[in-house]
Amino acid sequence: MNSILVTGGAGFIGSHTVVELYKAGYTPVIIDDFSNSHPKVLQGIESIIGEAPIFYQGDCSDVQFLISVLAKHPDICGCIHFAAFKAVGESVLNPLKYYQNNIGSLSVLLNALREYKITQLVFSSSCTVYGQPTSLPVDENASIEHANSPYGYTKQVCERMICDVHASVKGLSSAVLRYFNPIGAHASGLIGELPLGTPDNLVPFITQSAAGLRDGLTIFGNDYNTPDGTCIRDYIHVVDLAKAHVAALTWTNNNPNSCEAFNIGTGKGNSVKEVIDTFELVNDLKLKVAIGERRPGDVEQIYASGLKAKELLKWTPELSLADALIDAWRWQQNLSVEA
Repeated sequence: MNSILVTGGAGFIGSHTVVELYKAGYTPVIIDDFSNSHPKVLQGIESIIGEAPIFYQGDCSDVQFLISVLAKHPDICGCIHFAAFKAVGESVLNPLKYYQNNIGSLSVLLNALREYKITQLVFSSSCTVYGQPTSLPVDENASIEHANSPYGYTKQVCERMICDVHASVKGLSSAVLRYFNPIGAHASGLIGELPLGTPDNLVPFITQSAAGLRDGLTIFGNDYNTPDGTCIRDYIHVVDLAKAHVAALTWTNNNPNSCEAFNIGTGKGNSVKEVIDTFELVNDLKLKVAIGERRPGDVEQIYASGLKAKELLKWTPELSLADALIDAWRWQQNLSVEA
């Protein structure tokens, strides 16, 4: 039994995790409805791994659809759940969309995993569950503060759901991965971040601006209490993040009846301005940058303590901010050629 259900497996983090699962000897079974991804990602995955991935198009909050997929693959032993909306700004404008999808889909999934006796779960959470932290770096014992956005609140609720189900279901082992800020792309340039519409995250906005698809780049606020006045985040290469999911699957297999949260970051904070400056330096480009008003829902600064992941998951990041920004620009250039 080495098949792994990957909900949202055609998304940014999901697609890279599918590749790492194949490399580790697993057989991913992808579910995606393309609400925040594109079918061309499957072609990229196929080019990297050398075969077409197993894929079903549908919404994992659709009970009958989800059950039909699980029934076809009785060898599925675990699940990595990515399928969620993730734009902080959009969640402020349309909170009900986030409550219905993010919380509702997990409820359906947990019921299905229990029915089919699937005992390993890796959940895609976020450092937004910490809100504005009271001390840095943030470790897993930090208090869960008031969420700054509906998106962050849905992740808090989902984590509580998993804990409650874990307490009531014998045999379930769950690893909750609290991502910091995933960036970059696969080194091949065949898969990467593919936001639909206007990007909500910094790096795709940078790469689209560099490619001439956007008329410059706006920094949302330069009056924060940070060294250069711009927000600080912990930017982690998406390939390192994907490898953390494989490590988390191994941990769930070796630790039955366990439920733990892990920070997945580099342990280092970089400001928005530092990211822009680094992108310009490593790719020998100059961007048009303006300063705008603060954006609702943004946290001033946050970065991870990764000691728990290092000790229990035996995982540490290997790639740098410069690596991620070079790979992200390579991916964007490939997109521009295809267009």
